[in-house]
Amino acid sequence: MRILHTGDWHLGRTLEGRSRLKEQEAFLEELVRMAEEQQADLILMAGDVYDTVNPPAAAEQLFYEAAARLAEGGRQFVAIAGNHDQPERVSSVTPLVRQQGIRLLGLPSPEAVCITAPRTGETAVIAALPYPSEARLNELLSEDGDESVLREAYSRRVARLMTQLAASFRPDTVNLAMSHIYVLGGLETDSERPIQVGGAYTVDPSALVVGAQYTALGHLHRPQYVKGEGILRYSGSPLAYSFSEAGQAKSVTLVEAVPGQPARIEELHLSSGRPLVRWRARGGLEEVYRWLDDGLDADAFIDLEVSLTEAMSIGEIQRLRKSRDGLVHIRPVYPEMAAAELEQQRSEIPLHELFRSFYQRQTGGAEPDDGLVQLFLELVEEDGEIDGTEEHVS
Repeated sequence: MRILHTGDWHLGRTLEGRSRLKEQEAFLEELVRMAEEQQADLILMAGDVYDTVNPPAAAEQLFYEAAARLAEGGRQFVAIAGNHDQPERVSSVTPLVRQQGIRLLGLPSPEAVCITAPRTGETAVIAALPYPSEARLNELLSEDGDESVLREAYSRRVARLMTQLAASFRPDTVNLAMSHIYVLGGLETDSERPIQVGGAYTVDPSALVVGAQYTALGHLHRPQYVKGEGILRYSGSPLAYSFSEAGQAKSVTLVEAVPGQPARIEELHLSSGRPLVRWRARGGLEEVYRWLDDGLDADAFIDLEVSLTEAMSIGEIQRLRKSRDGLVHIRPVYPEMAAAELEQQRSEIPLHELFRSFYQRQTGGAEPDDGLVQLFLELVEEDGEIDGTEEHVS
């Protein structure tokens, strides 16, 4: 059986007011072609179908059309709700699409998904767990307000749910797991530090060890494996959705699995979507205009930082924006500015906003929950070293 793992589509998301729907449409066209070329039997979509709980109609139409095309020719399509999705919205059309090989799961359920691939005759059992917050589980996991206690309770609850779902695994089936969740150890790569402070909704990898041949994860936007027993992998988002993802190669994951044997994994890189790049023009505006004239990063969205000795006029900013529609941010930097003035500017940004920005950079775009932000603020207050903490975060 051949499986394509994708996730974090965030349909309807914008970049500083700029629509990304055409790029998202191009990605879905590319995904359909991949499904056909790779003879995929099953497509797993690991959550965050939409970017908000109330997506625009155009985003919903794009999803329904894509799901229908991905389920053509006997292919099966299984999608779960992520933390950005309204679970009932994701699953609301289930009565209309179930017979077409489309399974849409909004809320956690004790039942695994079983599908049969017409091409191979193999059956896959999928322990599929949509984003399991306390509200969506409809239960209080712990009365203790301590974050570490809640984190342990959350991991135990996820482990019980996954174990219950995996009870349907059989030796003669392709056994898979899927969830939209933050797993401890995410982003541990050569270029990034592992996250040491996770938050209440952080799950230990052991909670997902239920005998699956492959575990398809959604939530983090950087494609990556998570260290643990078995194969646990984030497919990542199909497009770069913030400049913290500048330079990331986007992909979907191809999984080849037969009952009773280890799965084979291949990363399939995507070509659709406008890249996000950072320009640091130490040579001032002259260097910026040279890059523009040379057509550098012609199709990209650009975060520009330009070194200047004099203030940039409104007219100069407008001229730059007319030169390239992809210029999203234009930030002048004045080298002669005193360090004290720079520090004062930074200190005007609330500490919790600095931490949120830092967290998004470290996790590839994930949003910290309110409990994690509060924990950070409490730790800073206890330590009494706010200056040093701000410097690290920013």
